[in-house]
Amino acid sequence: MTALVLVTGCASNKSNTGTYSPASGSHYAAPGSSQARAAIGKWGKAYQKDRKNRTAIIGYSNALSQNGQMPQSMAVLRAGVIAHPKDREIASAYGKILAMNGRFDEALNVLKRAQRPDTPDWRLMSAEAAIYDQTGQHKQARALYTQALKIAPDEPSLLNNLGLSYLLTNELPDAEYTLRRAATLPGADSRVRQNLALVLGIQGKYDEAIQVAEAELDPNQAKANIAYLQAMMQKRQQG
Repeated sequence: MTALVLVTGCASNKSNTGTYSPASGSHYAAPGSSQARAAIGKWGKAYQKDRKNRTAIIGYSNALSQNGQMPQSMAVLRAGVIAHPKDREIASAYGKILAMNGRFDEALNVLKRAQRPDTPDWRLMSAEAAIYDQTGQHKQARALYTQALKIAPDEPSLLNNLGLSYLLTNELPDAEYTLRRAATLPGADSRVRQNLALVLGIQGKYDEAIQVAEAELDPNQAKANIAYLQAMMQKRQQG
């Protein structure tokens, strides 16, 4: 299922579960694609020109992460946290990528140190909640998503992550409802709609899943993905 991945911005579990990448709202480029390579080239030049420029740090690390170059992205963000110890966006991105590499305790420490109770940052909340989801602490995760949504009520990445939280516990109607809402909001990228297609397919709503997936993918690839999902679910039911 090459394109039906669980989004990117929280972090990832042993499958492809994750959320938005550090530069929230940026366009998603598939790993190895010409767009991904172009982004690395563009941001790599900016980073080489000034390694302490926060925009270059975030852009370059995000481009590397989207292309699957996690150790290099982590190194860029580690240097960024040292250069900008009070920058919460860089801290959020670093926490996410630590979690993506299974370093959950270290990630939580980074995120909690960067958070300020008097002026909480929803990105840090989202990243922290994603780690709780990955470690099976779904109640804590959803409490944080609820708090974050009070700060940024129409943020598609938050709703996407909350939808994925429901998916992880097989609460599929709640996952569908939340992902539908996320997909309608400005700033939602293709991965949110691919997640929605996945949840629809898991519930057996294959026609609608194909319709949603075809809006993002080549029609043949979308149908192939849904067919694979359908076969997988039938096999599970038979087992």
